[in-house]
Amino acid sequence: MAERAQYEELARQLSAIGAVKRDMGRILPPDCPGGSAAVLTLLGRYGEMRMSRLAELLSVDMSVTSRHVAHVADRGWIERSPDPADKRSRILHLTPAGQEQLDELSRRTTRLLADRLSDWSDHEVGLLIALMGRLRESFGDCRSTTQRPLHPHPYATAQQN
Repeated sequence: MAERAQYEELARQLSAIGAVKRDMGRILPPDCPGGSAAVLTLLGRYGEMRMSRLAELLSVDMSVTSRHVAHVADRGWIERSPDPADKRSRILHLTPAGQEQLDELSRRTTRLLADRLSDWSDHEVGLLIALMGRLRESFGDCRSTTQRPLHPHPYATAQQN
């Protein structure tokens, strides 16, 4: 098990990831802010879905999701079709223009990462991918309202004895 100082340093490093995310946000086209890019990315990854599912995947309120959806729909990147199972609901899906925009976002992101990580080996990039995936798995589905039980840290247990 890692030492307390290692967890503290990890917390600092995770906080600093904000700078990486901001740099990635700067490469987005002016008409495609982060929320719109997230909508396109999720529809590209998971396929068509209801707005309620999209809100769940975005981990935001339905009103925020509605604004993002309106933005991408106004640009012709998605279509909202009636849900055959429930005519009050809409099914969202990418249009060909939306797929083109998603492809452009992917190209920009790939170029940025290739540039910033150009001095990394393939092994190091692969290791980062694996470790970030493992970190996400350790936290589970952060969208759920039920929290995974926290195991007491050995330092906290030693303090109680």
